[in-house]
Amino acid sequence: MQQRRPSYALWAILGIIVIVVLWVFGTYNSLVSLDQRVQAQWAQVQTVYQRRADLIPNLVATVRGAANFEKSTYVAVAKARASVGQISPQVVQSALSNPQAFAQYQHAQGALGMALTHLLAVSERYPKLRASQNFLTLQAQLEGTENRIAVERRRYNDVARAFNTRRSTAPTVFIVGLFGSRFAKKPYFEATSAAQNAPQVTFP
Repeated sequence: MQQRRPSYALWAILGIIVIVVLWVFGTYNSLVSLDQRVQAQWAQVQTVYQRRADLIPNLVATVRGAANFEKSTYVAVAKARASVGQISPQVVQSALSNPQAFAQYQHAQGALGMALTHLLAVSERYPKLRASQNFLTLQAQLEGTENRIAVERRRYNDVARAFNTRRSTAPTVFIVGLFGSRFAKKPYFEATSAAQNAPQVTFP
């Protein structure tokens, strides 16, 4: 008895299944790659924020030594830095998939940026402080760090936007839900207040 050969319809169905499977794998790998770029850039943002935090103790110690320097000003900076330090690693780690955690982190860093801006503005009233080489060095390092923060935040927003665009466009959007929160939408940094701007202070 002659063996029955598979029909062309069966081969067509198998071909479609293979194509769909390959497409799903390709889409998944693409999203993973974009997600890794976001994660890497998020680490860069944290690095520059940490550099700013590391400069603050020396800055506070320097201005504290200036005669009659407003105590409330450097105390506010110290408190803002402490608030940033109180954010748990778990919150920071989950920030990319948790808009509330991301907002908490951004708010704390923004408050610290605002406190530093105020401190540098107040320091203009103290000629001896502005003449201090130690203070000028710290000010230059801080200003450079703030500029770097702005750059890294912008780069983060760029890669987050690329990820969000990819996950939200058809046909990718139809399979994102298959992976639960694995490819959750990434939040953005928003420059909506003075706290998000780098201090623009010059010292003649």
